[in-house]
Amino acid sequence: MLFAMNIARPSAVTDLLEATTHSSALKQIARKVLDGGRITPAEGELLYTEADLAFVGSLANHIRQKRHGDYTYFNRNFHIEPTNICVYDCKFCSYSRLLKQKDGAWELSVPEMLQLVRNYDGQPITEVHIVGGVHPKMGLDFFAGLLKEVKNIRPELHIKAFTAVELYYMFRKAKKTVEEGLQYLKDHGLDSLPGGGAEIFDETVRAIISEDKCTSAEWLYIHEAAHKLGIPSNATMLYGHVESYANRIDHMERLRQLQDRTGGFNTFIPLKFRNKDNQMSHIAEVSVVEDLKNYAVSRIYLDNFAHVKAYWPMIGRTTTQLALSFGVDDIDGTIDDSTKIYTMAGSEEQSPKLSTAELVKLIKDVKRHPIERDTLYNVVQDYLNFDFTTNLPSQNDPVFLN
Repeated sequence: MLFAMNIARPSAVTDLLEATTHSSALKQIARKVLDGGRITPAEGELLYTEADLAFVGSLANHIRQKRHGDYTYFNRNFHIEPTNICVYDCKFCSYSRLLKQKDGAWELSVPEMLQLVRNYDGQPITEVHIVGGVHPKMGLDFFAGLLKEVKNIRPELHIKAFTAVELYYMFRKAKKTVEEGLQYLKDHGLDSLPGGGAEIFDETVRAIISEDKCTSAEWLYIHEAAHKLGIPSNATMLYGHVESYANRIDHMERLRQLQDRTGGFNTFIPLKFRNKDNQMSHIAEVSVVEDLKNYAVSRIYLDNFAHVKAYWPMIGRTTTQLALSFGVDDIDGTIDDSTKIYTMAGSEEQSPKLSTAELVKLIKDVKRHPIERDTLYNVVQDYLNFDFTTNLPSQNDPVFLN
């Protein structure tokens, strides 16, 4: 943790401009960022290829501190994964099963999924996250009915559901336009979209890792249409496989342009490729250093995104803590132990569940300020001074003070 804390020194950014080891091009980028300017795609690539970790970390942490101070956000959520049966055959996926495969496949009924919602009766959960495989028998009306029943049980629960890949398939099958399908789901209770399925937008890369799913243009169109209908969304990028740094910057540039048009993205979530039990297992996973650099460059490049999230079940608790000094201000939520999309791919956390107290401690242990949020980043509870034994704010918080 010492290295991460050093990155956060107030003088760290000034040091970048004075250091003789940094090229004039890098110093120019630093000055632009300090002045609140927007870096170019070429400058973004330069940060990946020439800047060291301390350089990008200092810049990213400067942006994070300017936007959010030490605030670090999380929410209380749970996942429902209706099925892992999928018509698509993404090479990086350890989770899905084809229709003909029986081993490891599951398909939940509507009553089973509603029971998962009822399991949280009386608990202060604010969000349910519904994503899964693209099952040909689970269509638009099936999921609209599910959303309506969830809202009947718990009207205040925010439903974040369905990747653009799932939506593309169900709208086509229902012979609905994207706008008609999104409005139909919104009318039945859909509140926002997750950011999954983006992978890498470059079509050459997509042809290698996910050739049969919706295109990058279709993914972007669905999210733009959602924003225009008042449905906010997240955005992701799958990194650390066969893509280049130029591919990553191109991906973020397309997101940045869409955000300029709509302002509808809540947060950006880099997702690390994990190589367990999939068709790309021969590709080595990138290092923690590369993880941190990617978070930092993402924070610097996506100047119109309010938040950058580290998904703690994917990268583990320690790397998540480090990421909080590399531009990250959100660590997702309490999750629960039913989410299998990443655990089946070899994520760091094989039982991805943390209590609120555990999440708060994880944040405070690196001297950050824990804030429980709702899906749209409204503050639910400030945990800087909070006594979990009484569930009341405390003026003497030994976890933080120590």
